[in-house]
Amino acid sequence: MKLFSRLYLILIFALLYIPIGVLILFSFNSTANTGMLTGLSLYWYKELFSSPDTFVALKNTLVLALSAACISTVIGTAAAVGISRMKSKWAKKSVQSVTNIPMMNPDIVTGVSMMLLFVFVGGMLGLTEKLSFITLLIAHVTFCLPYVILSIQPRLRQMDKSLPEAARDLGCTPLQSFFKVELPTIMGGVVSGFLMAFTLSLDDFVISYFTTGSSYQTLPLMIYSMTKKEVKPDIYALSTLIILSVLVLLIITNVISARNEKRSRKEKK
Repeated sequence: MKLFSRLYLILIFALLYIPIGVLILFSFNSTANTGMLTGLSLYWYKELFSSPDTFVALKNTLVLALSAACISTVIGTAAAVGISRMKSKWAKKSVQSVTNIPMMNPDIVTGVSMMLLFVFVGGMLGLTEKLSFITLLIAHVTFCLPYVILSIQPRLRQMDKSLPEAARDLGCTPLQSFFKVELPTIMGGVVSGFLMAFTLSLDDFVISYFTTGSSYQTLPLMIYSMTKKEVKPDIYALSTLIILSVLVLLIITNVISARNEKRSRKEKK
């Protein structure tokens, strides 16, 4: 049984990481051949840094992801706190169910429905460009919000309910109590919700495809347009750099969390 579970685990990790390993390996290929490794070279990394179109798409993707993550984190934090303070169990369950619909809904349904909404509203307002960065941002905030709320709600349940009351008894206003007591307590959930929203927005293709205009192109849309002809290996180089950046951020996050745990243990002792 142990052997079977280990083999199963190895198979899962192989399916997850072998494609990434192949991508990284072919980013160092000396030629444009994507089916055979002809030699190791940094040629495609040089091509990447000399390609303005790729960097414009990357900049658009990062601006969109950061904007969507910040807005959805602020709104999601307020929504999670509001839901937790609801006294009616029926109202709380109803709001939570409505909040979870974007997560359960297929992306293509969300994308098409939001496109129809934006085109309809744009037609009513008489806009010449009905789909733009603003519509894309609204769509990304919409599907990121439920994940932010879902990340913060467990922290709110774990929080001692007497802490905000004690802060108000000591003279804090409700707003001061939130920023000085509640927000630091749930900050772990807020940060994880922000990272989740940033990752989802960075990775999204389907909803972006239906809700963006012709003047704003993200990296997933650019890569999709390349698949109709051929994906150049400089995209492999860019993907490798993104993977390495995420890996470095994960290591830094784990180190910081480990240090914080050690400090909290020492303070308890």
